[in-house]
Amino acid sequence: MLTHTDLHEMQNRSLKLQSWIRQQTFSPQDEKTLRRFSSWEVSELILKMKAGTFRSRLAADPALPAGKVEPEGRQRWFTLEEINTLRRKLRTRGASLMPPRPAGRAFRTAIANFKGGAGKSTLALHFAHAAALDGYRVLCIDFDPQATLSHAMGLTNVGEEGTVWGIMLRDLVHETEALNAAPSGAESGTALPRRSLPRSVIDVGAQDMRAADFIQATNWPTIDIIPSCANAAFVEFVTAQYRHLNPEWSFFAAVDRYLSQLSDDQHDLIIFDCPPAIGYQSMNAVFAADMLYIPSGPGYWEYDSTTSFVGQLAEALHDMAAGAAGFVSAEPIRLPKAFRDVRFVLTRYEPANKLHQAMFEAFGKVFGAQMAENPVEMTRAVEQSGRFLSSVYEMDYREMTRETWLRARHSFDKAYEEFRTTMLPHWHGMTSETLPAGTISNEGAAA
Repeated sequence: MLTHTDLHEMQNRSLKLQSWIRQQTFSPQDEKTLRRFSSWEVSELILKMKAGTFRSRLAADPALPAGKVEPEGRQRWFTLEEINTLRRKLRTRGASLMPPRPAGRAFRTAIANFKGGAGKSTLALHFAHAAALDGYRVLCIDFDPQATLSHAMGLTNVGEEGTVWGIMLRDLVHETEALNAAPSGAESGTALPRRSLPRSVIDVGAQDMRAADFIQATNWPTIDIIPSCANAAFVEFVTAQYRHLNPEWSFFAAVDRYLSQLSDDQHDLIIFDCPPAIGYQSMNAVFAADMLYIPSGPGYWEYDSTTSFVGQLAEALHDMAAGAAGFVSAEPIRLPKAFRDVRFVLTRYEPANKLHQAMFEAFGKVFGAQMAENPVEMTRAVEQSGRFLSSVYEMDYREMTRETWLRARHSFDKAYEEFRTTMLPHWHGMTSETLPAGTISNEGAAA
């Protein structure tokens, strides 16, 4: 017979091996570092200019970052900081190399599907890295207690108070205090009952944390993350208890309210990696998101699971809207939730596989304009990136044939470019005067 004691022992054995794996994957200091990028990558793949033109521009202006020539090498290698300096200073045909950045807050995208292995973390990681190479400042929020995205970003020792759970706990205290201080609630004008929170909630101290305390830097200088950890799994249990402590607490809007406290110009894009379930954390993600990206594998069972996910998410959002009158908030809450766009994208796609081709056509017939035209292909480089918790963008193309690496890179480049093309019109349509993405006034909810 096996008990929790045996399970703890299994975990301890695994943690010892985990430390060794991290040293092999990251560095002897157990710290993930970002490689340099060759002048070929910088010119043709990142800044989109001919290599000869790039070299001549560097030679003409000694003030530009010159990169570093490796021993016994001829090619120059640049850090991301140097690449961003080049992006700011260089122009092509008089045009800036900086990416478009509409005024107002960052654009938020949730990557969700309750099917495990659908490629959520892989897509979130690659979109974040592609956006960083595109010149954007990115904030990733890991809602998944499996913490795959956090580990891939180099964060391994995370306390649960610094995760989405801490954000929700902080929100519970602040919202309860605001409701207690309000002279009246509801449309009837009747006084709300005063809600008291137990010491077990107050003593955690989440209410005293600043918004910036949850954000951690990564090995990419323009990517930050709010990480997750295994202990964050219990948020699904304790949030149910918190709702009993304060039934008026609009728990699903906690992360949305948190993000509204960040400076508009702190980040450009915010990417949510959701857990493989519809729960308190994932509902916070979809409520705060402007756009919903739903990845799916190319098999029938994955198609079936994705269909179920869409239906259950619809039911959950419907129930949330139907119960809107029961929630009172210090800020207006707008329901029903409306996404600016929803996109389905196939992952682990093999172009020569007839079943995959058929499933791609089936997805297209069902989801129409919401179906992404560029699936993420399964290649040897993609498989290898998953094993070593790195994106294709982090992998050094010299570790394999350049053609193998380029095939994988082009697949994610096309998927990211379609994501950016889809996002930008919606982002331009948002202004600093619009309410945050899941915010709907109580008047609208009552209607």
